[in-house]
Amino acid sequence: MLPTRLRTQKPLVSLVMPCFNEAEVLPMTYGRLIEAANHWDVAIEIILVDDGSQDETWTTIDRLARRDPRVRGVRLSRNFGHQAALGAGLSAARGEAIVTLDADLQDPPELIASMIDKWQDGFDVVYAQRNRREGETLAKRAACALFYRLLDRVNQVPIPRDTGDFALLDARVARTLLRFREHALFWRGLRCWSGFRHTAVHFDRPGRAGGRTKYTLSKLFGLASDGLLSFSTLPLRLALFLGLGFLGLTLLAVMIAALWSMVHAGPTAWPISGSVLTTLVLGSTQLICLGIMGEYLNRIYDEVRDRPRWIVEQTTPAASPQWNAADEQPPARMAG
Repeated sequence: MLPTRLRTQKPLVSLVMPCFNEAEVLPMTYGRLIEAANHWDVAIEIILVDDGSQDETWTTIDRLARRDPRVRGVRLSRNFGHQAALGAGLSAARGEAIVTLDADLQDPPELIASMIDKWQDGFDVVYAQRNRREGETLAKRAACALFYRLLDRVNQVPIPRDTGDFALLDARVARTLLRFREHALFWRGLRCWSGFRHTAVHFDRPGRAGGRTKYTLSKLFGLASDGLLSFSTLPLRLALFLGLGFLGLTLLAVMIAALWSMVHAGPTAWPISGSVLTTLVLGSTQLICLGIMGEYLNRIYDEVRDRPRWIVEQTTPAASPQWNAADEQPPARMAG
């Protein structure tokens, strides 16, 4: 039985939201959050991370922060990506528990009450698991289903299916994750790798409340690559498996060619197109293997350069004195 977290005063829960061109939906998201939080027996802070937006997102964040002292804004110097923005928000969070969610209301704020209950029951990580996805094309739903099932098969660390970055983390889990310094960030994988006590809450994911999705096909492919390559060595072994497989096929082809020659009056009867096809298949396989190894080399190169994973350009006045950046970066630099 898990020990419950008993407190004599309300705990502080940080709500971390990366924002990229979310000016249209952000006031609605803030309103839904505040309305839901009125029913929680906790204190809250809302950390909005502007990931290099090109619209009025930062102006909206600044206005909300001036009106509500519970709102804190962090502005990155450019678009570093959703996972980096999540890291910047985790670094700025001060809560005993931290909830990470998207700003487009596809992660319903009303579900956070169930997460807090699970956390107070003693769980360290409470992740939201989707029953179904609304407002998405059949192609995207099929691609996501394929990705999560492939991720479950190839990764050495089990990652629950149909889960994203909508989750509650105990503060000690967040501090542990911030000590990881890799640049190919995949937070949902790292939180599983770190261990601790996990549980799920289930929900039907609604469509976006407004605007357009910021995860383009190329960004989704990049996230999928990070998930597959950061927690599994199977792609590297794929080269060996393909090599052995085509070696077997080549030996089989030689045996068939020999039998063909015996039956059809000499070696010239063996079609030349078969040799051309074999060459093309082997050449394509070699390129695939080189591409896989190139992906791993590129990640090694990123780690060796050790550039900041994110750079903070500006914070709202309430956020500046509290900036800790995991206590690993000098205040003047404000980089992750």
